[in-house]
Amino acid sequence: MKTPMAPFALLLCITVAASASSQTCVPENQGENLYVDVREMQRGCWTNFTKDNAELHILKLKYIDPSSTMFNLHVTSARQMNLIITCEHMAYGAYNVSNNVNFYINESIHLFSNSGHNHGHIIKESFPTQDEQLVEWASKKFGGVTSFTTFQNLKGISLTKAGTNPGTNHCILKNEDPSEKIFMVIETTQTRSNFQLKSCSPQQNTGVEPYIHIINIPESEPIRNVSLQLETTTKTQLFLRGPQGTTWSISLKHDTMITSNNDVIMFTRTIQPNVTMKSDRAEDVQKKALGYFKATTFASYTEVRSESSSHLELQLKAHSTVTEMVTAAAIPITTNAPHQMPLRMQLYTSPDYRSPLNTKVQTNKRIYADISGNTIGGISLTIKVTSCSVNSSSVVKELPFIPESCSPNSCPNSTRLSFSLDKLQEQTPTTLELKCSVNLCYSEQCVDGGQVKKNVEVTQPCVQPASSRCFDFGLPGVLGIAFGGFLIGVLLIGALWFIKIKTGYPTGLDMSSTATSLPGCPCSVGKRQPVSTNPSPSENSSANASIGSTQSTPTSSMA
Repeated sequence: MKTPMAPFALLLCITVAASASSQTCVPENQGENLYVDVREMQRGCWTNFTKDNAELHILKLKYIDPSSTMFNLHVTSARQMNLIITCEHMAYGAYNVSNNVNFYINESIHLFSNSGHNHGHIIKESFPTQDEQLVEWASKKFGGVTSFTTFQNLKGISLTKAGTNPGTNHCILKNEDPSEKIFMVIETTQTRSNFQLKSCSPQQNTGVEPYIHIINIPESEPIRNVSLQLETTTKTQLFLRGPQGTTWSISLKHDTMITSNNDVIMFTRTIQPNVTMKSDRAEDVQKKALGYFKATTFASYTEVRSESSSHLELQLKAHSTVTEMVTAAAIPITTNAPHQMPLRMQLYTSPDYRSPLNTKVQTNKRIYADISGNTIGGISLTIKVTSCSVNSSSVVKELPFIPESCSPNSCPNSTRLSFSLDKLQEQTPTTLELKCSVNLCYSEQCVDGGQVKKNVEVTQPCVQPASSRCFDFGLPGVLGIAFGGFLIGVLLIGALWFIKIKTGYPTGLDMSSTATSLPGCPCSVGKRQPVSTNPSPSENSSANASIGSTQSTPTSSMA
């Protein structure tokens, strides 16, 4: 009996272990989502257009409840203003404006003065209701558009100052937040009740990265564009699911792995869906994400529903349970502009990029820099440096640089350059902040990549005093000195022989003269005595006999 039960017990243990290792959770309505913040984005534009000192603003009204479409309008701008107002439903507005305001309205808008004076000029027009067509119509009629703003559940609006925005004068519609237009004060009845967020989180703060976040838009929701901004500083993996036709536009700050059943747009490039997911059940989506990332748990699951079909903007927040503790050592070397990928700068002392700069460097030495970034979402981007500067003595100075050659194989996802700090007049060893601005490019399209910074310690080069100046002789100098010495020696020897020949003065090398010990004495006229060639007594044992025989010779010859 024990033997047949063993496989069953083993299978049961495996099943229990598998169910325990693969965690899921049931999403619930919460007063505030701990991870994801949602807001609706509306279509609009904002330019610097004026004509004859007059602005043109288009106000498009949208109401979720067609039975509540009342709004107040207050305009006291000193500049002449033309207002085009349109609405999908019948809307009623009470206005208080000055005489320099012209209203252009269609049949759906009804305006009434709440001041008892009919200031302003109301002009009935038949114009298109589609956004792009309306902008085109207004541009032809007035020469341009100062702003186009979409309001959801507008309750009141006040325009009290000039409404131009420095920049382009062409109205290009894009998703925007109307509250960012500072020339108008907006009051709406829009509340968070327009959104229904359900979320849950089975993972506790284990300190294990990366963190997996799952966002699910159910199939019953309308097809829309969804913007997602990641504010978290942790390494993240995203699983995005939405109805067929949904498009996700992602803005990143850090290296993130993304998978979705929809199109994902990052850095102007569209990534095709890399997972198939038809079911929108929370448990099915969670299990699909865990299986794709080969994980046993996830950080958060968020389900988003909205009562309108407007563009949605989601922001993935950093929470105390998943916030990464950033070390101080990582702060000086990397800085990122919003919504860009992380960048790093490493300094080197030689053009072969093999000797990292870890100590102080003299200002007359050339510095070589390598700026690199991670591949995000499978996209390989080209880094282009646009400008560099250095913070010297609390003054920011432009830093000229020279691009260095770098093959894609030797330095992928990076760029190299070099610069010199010899123009700086720092008197003492100090720390300088180097800063470079970059663009991130894919094919021919580029976006702002932010800035990357690096601190470097510099010192002035050693300068030798003029009195102890060292001469550096090359090979020609050494050969010249040797040849000059040779000539001087030849001339001196020639001079000594000339003196000997003309005067008969013995040289210091002539040891046979008896007058050599008399300085300045002329040549002796006496008979020179022959020098004995016999060896000394110490050199010959028969010295005495030899001496006796030699002395008898001159005696006999004189006799």
